[in-house]
Parts: sequence; C-alpha cells; structure tokens
Amino acid sequence: AHAPMEPLDAVIRIGADRVDFWAGSQFPTVDQQVIARIVGVPANTVRIHTLLAGGSFGRRATADGDVAGEAASIAKAIGGDRAVKLVWTREDDIQGGRYRPLYVHRLRAGLDAQGNVVAWEHRIVGQSIMRGTSFESVMVKNGVDQSSVEGAANLPYAVPTIAVELHTTDVGVPVLWWRSVGSTHTAYATETFLDELAQAAARDPIELRRALLAKHPRHLATLNLAADKAGWGQPLPAGRARGVAVHESFNSVVAQVAEVSLRPDGLPKVERVVCAVDCGTAINPDIIRAQMEGGIGYGLAGALWSEITLVRGRVQQRNFDGYRPLRIAEMPAVEVHIVPSGAAPTGVGEPGLPPLAPAVANALVHLTGQRVRRLPFARLAAAGTRTA
Repeated sequence: AHAPMEPLDAVIRIGADRVDFWAGSQFPTVDQQVIARIVGVPANTVRIHTLLAGGSFGRRATADGDVAGEAASIAKAIGGDRAVKLVWTREDDIQGGRYRPLYVHRLRAGLDAQGNVVAWEHRIVGQSIMRGTSFESVMVKNGVDQSSVEGAANLPYAVPTIAVELHTTDVGVPVLWWRSVGSTHTAYATETFLDELAQAAARDPIELRRALLAKHPRHLATLNLAADKAGWGQPLPAGRARGVAVHESFNSVVAQVAEVSLRPDGLPKVERVVCAVDCGTAINPDIIRAQMEGGIGYGLAGALWSEITLVRGRVQQRNFDGYRPLRIAEMPAVEVHIVPSGAAPTGVGEPGLPPLAPAVANALVHLTGQRVRRLPFARLAAAGTRTA
C-alpha cells in the first residue's frame, strides 16, 4: 500500500458557473476531466487548486481520478452552492486502496572460466499496472507492460547475451504504481543476483560491477563515488557488513552502500547508507538530498516491514498497527553525494528507493551466510528463520 501520512482527501464546491476542487493531486488534468464528466459541465469550468500533499507515492495519481470522482458525486448529490470535504480514513486507504503488484522473478546466468558473466536470463511474472487504463496503448507493446520490465530490460551491464521475459498474470487485485514503479522489484532481483554471481566467481561485488559498467560512465562514476565515500574495502567493527547496489530509474543513476548489523531477532539493522546520485544538473541540491533520504526511508520500510496480505480477497491490514511503517529510531544515518554534471536534469523523487533493499540484502548475507529471496524481511522473522 502507499499509506501516505495524510489520508486521501479533497474539497469540492459546485458553483453556479464553475466548479472548484482542492486536493494534493498528482494527476490534476485527469481529476479535472473526471469531475467535468460527473457534474456535467465543460472541463474548462472546473478549476483545480493543486495543494501540497502529505505524501503521495503514486496513490494520488489514479487513471480514473477515484477521489476526485467520489467527491464530485457527493457534491452533486447534495446539491447547492456549498463546499464538500471528503476525507478517507486510514482503514479506507489501506483496505480499499490500490497496491503495488506482486512479482516473482527467476534469474539464471553463465560464467566462463575467468569468472566473467557471459549469459543472463531473467523471467518476470506479475500483474500489469497499465492494462485496462488510458495508458495501455502507450505503455503496453506486443503484450509487454513496459513498467513491469523497466530496470531489467534496460540492464546496463555488459553481458554478451541477455534475455528478459515477462508473463503477465490476470489477478483481480486493484494495482497502481508505487514509488519508483517497476524498479521497486527489478532492482532487488538484478542487484542481489549480481552479488550472487560475484560470490560464485570469487570476485569483489564492486570490482565486478566496475568491469560490467565500463561502457556506462554515468553508472560507473556514481558507483565509484558511493564506494569511495562509504570506505568500501576498509575494515568495519565486528558484527557489521556492507552491501552495494546501483540502479537507474527515471533517467537518474543512484548507487547505495548499506552498512548493516543484526538485531536480536535476526533482522537487519541498517546503521548507515551512503548514497550517490547522478541526476544531471543539480538545480536544488537540498531537494535532491531530501528526496534521496525520503526514498531510502520509504524503501527501508517496504524492505523490512510493509506488507499487504489478502485472504479470500479481503485485505487483512487496517492501520499502522498491522501495516508497519518505518519508525524514527529505525532510520539509518544517511549521506547523500551528488555527482557533478552539466547534463539536463533528471528525476529525483523516486530513484532513491530501488537500490536500498538489495544493498541491505547484499550486506546481510555476509552476516548470515544465506540469501533473502522474499520480501519483506519481517516475514522471515515471523517464520522463525532469517532466510528464505
């Protein structure tokens, strides 16, 4: 679930000659069209007042403008020139919201005698976000939802033979893009698997990535900056380990090194995250750092705790007691380093999230000796084991 701290809400007023709508909308044009259709007025008479939102993460950007449509329907039914305020409860949001699709990955690769990666096969199975929406004609090509394979189909590593397959499932769960969309799952699959290959080839994870990124200078420079600032290769206190991941999303490259210890229950405690980002020209460095920090915190919550389970089609979680967010004491120390660039600016709102979970998993294996193949990590503690 997206579970923004500010629940879904809006205010609407249907006046004599225009409609005013106030909300922290990510899709104001869609909301305008939906309101106009429901109220029965021209779209140019619907004025959207876009407000700051207390978190969105994709939830305030639905292709059918669900909250705007509900508010418009209520105001139309009530009638009269009066303002109507709609506020979803936390239970409304978590139990009746839209969810990030469940994905399953299978990866196989070949190594030559020198430990070079010579073949890579990646099969992805999951539900399409774009199917059945107005974006399907643009985002689904030859049956492939591009948002399902992003981060895997454009793998930057120089492997001679790469095959990526998608099998789209037909499931009746309402799904939606979740902060960083397809990269939320493809980054975890590709970056943890690459560490497995490094281990099998007896190569350092950073060294292997450097060799495979020789033709991608942005990725290489970002990786090198993160590794240098994190002190990769330098000794750590007993009971700590480092893991690394690098990923491109929204045309920005982010590399992260996570420093991890073990909690008494065997779950990872993330002590420090060193993040390097190449997002082109840094227009506002403070915003870039804030977005990286926020993405790391949000991603860590998803990796450690946040999970939606359905039994006979009904969501079991209701509020933050069951759908566990990250708590302040669990937030690691974060350092953000921006790669100097004169290139066009690229995204920063979402790219800070994807490398976090694989970097943590890649560190955890050095403490436990085993790989985590299913998220969130809390599921493993509930099962009485550290690994899956």
